[in-house]
Amino acid sequence: MTIWLTILGMAVVTYGTRLMPLTVVDENSLPLWARRGLKYVPIAVLSAIIGPAYIPSSDWLAYDVGVPLAAGLLAIFTAYFSQSTIITIVVGVTAYILLSAV
Repeated sequence: MTIWLTILGMAVVTYGTRLMPLTVVDENSLPLWARRGLKYVPIAVLSAIIGPAYIPSSDWLAYDVGVPLAAGLLAIFTAYFSQSTIITIVVGVTAYILLSAV
């Protein structure tokens, strides 16, 4: 019984932390600096997930330019100039597939 109460408690806490900002916090009640800062959350999270794949962990001088790095740089270049997430994803995935086939 204890395990089920633990699982239920964890589910309530997890669901509550995700639901509260959607239901309690009004976007217009946030200060301007907070609203501006929240615009950068998606790119910060995405960078934290993807970034470590491009950073060598040991002996960084021996890091070679491989397919993931080349496709990633092309995607970054595309994102900067297109400002479109969909176009960036399509270009990055296409570049990765084409470069892997070579």
